[in-house]
Amino acid sequence: MRQLTGVIRDRGSKYAVSGAAVEGRAGVDAFLRNLRKDKKFARATHNSWAMLAADGTPHKGDDGEAGAGIVILRMLERAGLTDHVVVVTRWYGGKNLGGDRFRHIQDCVRAYLDARV
Repeated sequence: MRQLTGVIRDRGSKYAVSGAAVEGRAGVDAFLRNLRKDKKFARATHNSWAMLAADGTPHKGDDGEAGAGIVILRMLERAGLTDHVVVVTRWYGGKNLGGDRFRHIQDCVRAYLDARV
């Protein structure tokens, strides 16, 4: 597992990104369970995720952050990254971020993809 914490801070909200190679939806579920064993991530407001299976089947979860999973999924498709889950975690800071939240999700995924190289 690769994890980048403190990637973005904006108006009190904090973001982190995590990911790993997985096999299918069962692998995603196992990864999320393992991530939430860390109390810090279990208490996060959102753990939005996506994974593109090698056969092209998309899997995503917004975890209450409407539209976040599809943003992550589109970036994985563009990068050609399959059988790999990416989770963007947000700890809500008390102020709405509006559309900036999508830019922050993209920036987190981009940081994760850049760190893989």
